[in-house]
Amino acid sequence: MAETATGPAIDPRHFRDVLGCYPTGVCVVTSELEGARHGFVVGSFSSISLVPPIVGFFPDKASTSWPRIAGTGRFCVNVLGDGQRELCQRFASRIEDKFDGLVHSYTPGGLPLIDGAVAWIECRIASVSEIGDHLLVVGMVEALDRHDDGLPLLFFRGGYHSLRCLDEPS
Repeated sequence: MAETATGPAIDPRHFRDVLGCYPTGVCVVTSELEGARHGFVVGSFSSISLVPPIVGFFPDKASTSWPRIAGTGRFCVNVLGDGQRELCQRFASRIEDKFDGLVHSYTPGGLPLIDGAVAWIECRIASVSEIGDHLLVVGMVEALDRHDDGLPLLFFRGGYHSLRCLDEPS
């Protein structure tokens, strides 16, 4: 195995395949400023602290959507439901207006809220740090809620999945 200054060289494809064994939820991060709505998909969302309530996610440095959201100072994490694969693909695309024709509502603070999301978390940006080829965005939670019905959309081994098996009696 080849060595680098920081240790053994890791093949990026193998790294992705191995980490793909860990299922992740799929979220759409949204924001709005002066009537312009923005959003993009993340699979790297996490709770950071309970007291105070803090969350984080990792957008790619090359993202064209993140700078638009960063400029608003606020964001809403929409946890997608397992029936929202097409919506996920819309927000993962590079189309200019990802909200075109999309019916949605708003959080108490006025951020776009994806209808049908199983949960949402409204945040103020606390910090942004560069880490490798991504950024770590840390948000102070200002409001949040969940819906008792619906299951999350999951990403596992390169594809989207559901937890429908949890609905079945054991």
